[in-house]
This record gives sequence, structure tokens and C-alpha cells, in this order.
Amino acid sequence: MLTSPTGTGRRRAIRAVAAAVVALALLLWWLLPGGGTRPRGKVTFATGVGHGVYAKYGELLEGGISEDFPGLDVRLVSSEGSVDNVQKVAGGRADFAIAAADAVAQYQADEEPGYGDLRALARLYDDYIQLVVPAGSDIHRAQDLAGKRVGVGQDKSGVQLIARRLLQAAELDMNRDLDAVRVPIGTMTEQLQERRLDAFFWSGGLPTAAVTELGNRTRIRFVPLNNLLGPLHKQSESAHYYRSAVMPADAYPALRNAKAVSTIAVANLLITTAGADSDITEAITREVIGQRDEIARRVHAAQLVDQRTAVFTDPLELHEGAQRYYRDEKP
Repeated sequence: MLTSPTGTGRRRAIRAVAAAVVALALLLWWLLPGGGTRPRGKVTFATGVGHGVYAKYGELLEGGISEDFPGLDVRLVSSEGSVDNVQKVAGGRADFAIAAADAVAQYQADEEPGYGDLRALARLYDDYIQLVVPAGSDIHRAQDLAGKRVGVGQDKSGVQLIARRLLQAAELDMNRDLDAVRVPIGTMTEQLQERRLDAFFWSGGLPTAAVTELGNRTRIRFVPLNNLLGPLHKQSESAHYYRSAVMPADAYPALRNAKAVSTIAVANLLITTAGADSDITEAITREVIGQRDEIARRVHAAQLVDQRTAVFTDPLELHEGAQRYYRDEKP
């Protein structure tokens, strides 16, 4: 025969249920995105030039971090691009940044200040090297840039680093054989439309907003660059981070009669230093992977971020906080 529990029994049952609820809450705290130690503090994130993919990606990532980790105060800092970003992080003027692998490798090869302290959180997406010309241009290969006015990006940008190398591979000297215009992407698109530039180089994820907007305003096309990969690789060890790639015909849907273009690509890394707080680093790594689909709605290149490949951050080692995330969150 069933009997009702005594007062002591009821109290024990209530305590057991309460303990189970607490245990479940703690479990969820650790398992749900942003679980575990809730990091707090201020961090600086160097992005890139306006109209570029770095800037938009950083803006969206900052929004996700602020929502999921309210204890973190993230401040975005604009920059000239990859070279500037590596310098900022290594020099302690930014805590985190996006930088292309070739710029990181060159900084290490030159043994610049703090090069040994650089670490990575994730491999993100690839930058595609884009040589943009008016649709009716007589420029059909990089060698045709001789004597032309060519936008090469700002002095501390990743695009100028690769533009200089590509021109060298084409047996052109950037300072002697053409009129190199050192301006950011937004200015280059305006100058090309106004015929004040004959061409410009750009290195960015696909699509880049500024190039999309230019294609909406005027007819443009892309010059193949893949034939320069062999001579490029012979220049230095850091040049081996470039690989053959194809820009698909639909990379810029607004372009009429667009065709697939053989070019060169390089991986982007999210970087920091060995001294960065491991809880903060783990949280930001979690956000990069967890918010991929949300960010990709605005930055298409972000859809290529993948937990299985994010750990391949050569030439940098993973930060210990990032290692902890990948170890605990196996795909």
C-alpha cells in the first residue's frame, strides 16, 4: 500500500530536485555558446579600410561578441590592412586583428619586433587577388600595366604587398615601370570610374562591397593572374602562402557577361599574441565559429569559415585559448 511521504521525506525530495535543477543549469551554462567562464575586460580589434571585407566582418563579429559576452568591451580600430594589422598586434596597439598569412609570414621572416609572440585563433576565409580594369581596357595581363596608372593600395596594406610581388613576377618594378597610386579601395574604385586610374589591384574576400558597387555603376572586368604563381613562389618563403584559385563567374552577380577568372588566393587569419587572456581568446574563437552563418548573411566570405579547417593557421601556432575551444568543441 502506498503511503504519503513524511515531512522529512518531502524536504529531502525537494532538496534533491533543487540540486538537479542547479546541476542542469550549470551543465547548460558550460555547453551552450558562451558557456564556461564569462570573460570580462576591454579588447581592441583592428579591422581594415572602409568598404573592405575586413571592416564589415569585424563590425559584425563585434556585434555578436557584445551580445553573447556582455562583459567584453570590444573597440574596433580601422587600419590600412594586413601589414598594418600585424604591426598593431605585435606592437601592442591592438589585441586582435585579421591579417593575411603572407603578411604574417613576411613579418616573421624579417624578425620584426614581437614576431615570436604572434598567435592565431582561426583560419578564416581566403582573399582573392583581383586586378580590375574597365571592360574595354587594353590590359589583358599583368605585363600590360607598364606605363599605366595603377592603384596598389596603401603602404601598409596587404594588397600593396601582393601587388608589388605580382608586378615583380611580371618583370615590372612598381616604382619605375608604372604610376603606382597608393590609395584605399574606395578611392581606387572612384578613380577607375572617372578614368583617373587604368587599373587597380585588390585583395579581399568575395564579393567585396566596393567592387560590387563599382560594377553597378560602370562596366569592369578582371585580369587573370594565375600565370604569375610560379615566378611568385620563387621570390621568397613567405610567397609560398599564395595558391592558385578561380574567381567564379557569379562572384559579382551585377557584372554583365562575367566569366570565371584564374587568379591567386591567400588565407586570412585571426591573430593575437601569446600574452592574450585565454578566456577572452576562447570566447572570441567560439564566436567566430558559432556566428559563422549569421555573419555570412552580410559577408558572404564568412560562410567558408569551418571548424574543421580553422585550426590550420600556418605560419602561426594556435593560442592556448583557441586550442581549448577546438579541443572541447570537436565537430
